[in-house]
Amino acid sequence: MTNKEKKEAIASHFSSIMKILDLDLNDDSLKDTPNRVAKMYVEELFEGLDKDKIPHIKKFENSLEYKGMILEKNISLYSLCEHHFVPIVGKAHVGYFANNKIVGLSKLNRIVNYFSKRPQVQEKLTIQIVEFLKKELKTEDVACIIDAQHLCVSMRGIKDVNSWTTTAEYSGKFLESSYKNEFLNLIISKNS
Repeated sequence: MTNKEKKEAIASHFSSIMKILDLDLNDDSLKDTPNRVAKMYVEELFEGLDKDKIPHIKKFENSLEYKGMILEKNISLYSLCEHHFVPIVGKAHVGYFANNKIVGLSKLNRIVNYFSKRPQVQEKLTIQIVEFLKKELKTEDVACIIDAQHLCVSMRGIKDVNSWTTTAEYSGKFLESSYKNEFLNLIISKNS
């Protein structure tokens, strides 16, 4: 199905949902909502389902033979819960030890963005980020922690607006307590 066909089908179905909810599709404010929702779903919120949009990760030689941890923290994350299709909003912290290659820091943001732009559960998202980087960098030494608020918890059900969910996936060196502790300490340290 082309993106145009997807948008047309989604708009049609969303119109039906709005009619079932007894919303007036002739109202100036609502009449284009089905098309706006369809465009948002296909081109924005679920663009991570498009395999053609997977980030191409430019890698650089680790010419300085840097041996330390590389950490990008507080990466903004926006996703949708696959159970209720309401937002998940939070931060991802991604670290790795370079093998022979390093990536530009913005590429870590792009990876988080790509995998979060699909219906998700946080546990799966955390693992997908780590597995993708392990494959791309040809190293086992990758870790990811995600802290997020789930609107399926805060705006429905229990309606707890203060709870956060934390998930962590460690591999390689990060399974050793000294490296794991360094990773955690760097995440909580304040920027100067």
